Amino acid sequence: MDRSGTFEQMMDDISHQAEREQTEMEKLKVAGKEKTATYRQYFGNRLFYKMMLDKYRKYGLLDERMRYGKTERF
Repeated sequence: MDRSGTFEQMMDDISHQAEREQTEMEKLKVAGKEKTATYRQYFGNRLFYKMMLDKYRKYGLLDERMRYGKTERF
C-alpha cells in the first residue's frame, strides 16, 4: 500500500472508531452511566478524534462535510 492509501485507511479507521465510540457513549448515557470511567474515556477520545479530523479538514485532506465518517454528531 502506498503512503496515500495508508493515510486514507488511517482516516477511515479514525472515523469508524469515533462513530463506534459515540454509539457506546449514547448507550452509557441512556443507562445513566455518564460518570463512569468508560464514558469519560470515550469522551476524551472523542475530543482527540475531533481535533485530528479538524486538522485534516484544515489542510484540505478531508471533505468539509465529512465528520466522523458521515456527518458530525457533536
